[in-house]
Amino acid sequence: MSLSIVHSRALLGLQAQSVLVEVHLANGLPSLSLVGLADTEVKEARERVRSAIANSGLDFPANKRITVNLAPADLPKDSGRFDLPIALGILAAAGLLDAQQLDRFEFAGELSLGGQLRPVRGALAMALASRQGLARALVLPAACAAEAACVPGARVYGPATLLEVVQQLQPGGPPDGLLWQPVSAALPAVAASGPDMADVKGQAAARRALEVAAAGGHSLLLIGPPGSGKSMLAQRLAGLLPPMDTELALESAALASLGGRFAPERWALRPTCAPHHSASAVALVGGGSPPRPGEISLAHGGVLFLDELPEFPRAALEALREPLESGSIRVVRAARQAEFPARFQLVAAMNPCPCGYLGSPQRACRCSPEQVLRYQSKISGPLLDRIDLQVEVAALPPQELVQAPPGEASAPIAERVAAARERSLARQGCLNEALAGQRIDTHCALDDPVAQFLTSAATRLAWSGRSIHRCLKVARTLADLAASPQIELAHVAEAVQYRRGLKSC
Repeated sequence: MSLSIVHSRALLGLQAQSVLVEVHLANGLPSLSLVGLADTEVKEARERVRSAIANSGLDFPANKRITVNLAPADLPKDSGRFDLPIALGILAAAGLLDAQQLDRFEFAGELSLGGQLRPVRGALAMALASRQGLARALVLPAACAAEAACVPGARVYGPATLLEVVQQLQPGGPPDGLLWQPVSAALPAVAASGPDMADVKGQAAARRALEVAAAGGHSLLLIGPPGSGKSMLAQRLAGLLPPMDTELALESAALASLGGRFAPERWALRPTCAPHHSASAVALVGGGSPPRPGEISLAHGGVLFLDELPEFPRAALEALREPLESGSIRVVRAARQAEFPARFQLVAAMNPCPCGYLGSPQRACRCSPEQVLRYQSKISGPLLDRIDLQVEVAALPPQELVQAPPGEASAPIAERVAAARERSLARQGCLNEALAGQRIDTHCALDDPVAQFLTSAATRLAWSGRSIHRCLKVARTLADLAASPQIELAHVAEAVQYRRGLKSC
């Protein structure tokens, strides 16, 4: 047999598209050609495959003209994931493997020169795609097979070397499962972990804002002097959120797999991503060639914490505006495009001025009004308009900090958050933060006195239409926390207080 076909997959964003690796052996000058829009990393497979086959004790058809086509030709291919299917295609075209056995599997894996299989990115995304197609099992390197096995219903095998794969696929070889054992996912029982709210002393207003943000999925900005507890509060938000359901957990894990951050012990736990303030716009929202997910996608279903918010590059902050509204990011390049989910909760922290002590009763601020204005104006009005809760975190006096009892633990707060979320989901099918358009008028309806109060406050504070809508959604969350079917005046008044933080020019 001089022609063989091996099934594999290429990553394009979160999608794992089917690829046919076609190998043809012909008489002529000995060569190995790769066609089908292969990237540089894929073209380097020629030398890896040749050495891996030889060092595994197998016969490489060195006297043949070998042509490898990766179809479809217009789909970009990258990385070393095609090493294993190319090697198997060459051996199958030389008559050393059973074509019927080969057709039962999809293969991906990078080969070392000695024939060992090395892990590849996106194994979980490949398993998600393979279970939606034909009933083929997935053969991956042992180091990443357990990751793919997290997908319910996926059949995954994890050999360690090329020779193990060949022994299974030889003509007259053993049936499926005798040499390879199916890989099962060792997922831990989902349990709350991480820092506890009991560690936070005082800061009643900030604690309340954190609970409201968790209950409604709202974004939050913490403003206060250094050491007041802003980072400490932000790191505890994920612990107030309920565990993810199976579909969201799979989506979040697939994105982590693309970014090389998958950890089985973090299964179904809300991620918290905290990039350094030197991060670029591409690092935050994703990009590159091929496109890869950024921090906002790696925080999908969890928390994105931006400490020292004004120190981030302005272009990076402005790139957050659309994902905060849409819950996804579309990375468009001249040659290719990809879309990644990015429904995250933004928690940002900043000082009120460059020195950090504007308004502090403990230390005098050294900044001039121009310096304060320049510092605060690093955050644009449109971005600030999209942050639902803007809360001041004052520094505690030393005696209060030392003598204050521990705060309320995360567990009872998480119970209240879960109950409020259940009310919103039962009423409208989504969290309050996701309400838009006519649904805001339907589910956030106000009585006349309450509506007049909100109109008066919005006029005095010069709010935009977006600010009014976001205030209404926060008020709806406050009503859910109070188990109130209607939004009362107290809920709107508290929601107004959460939008009187930083004033940006």
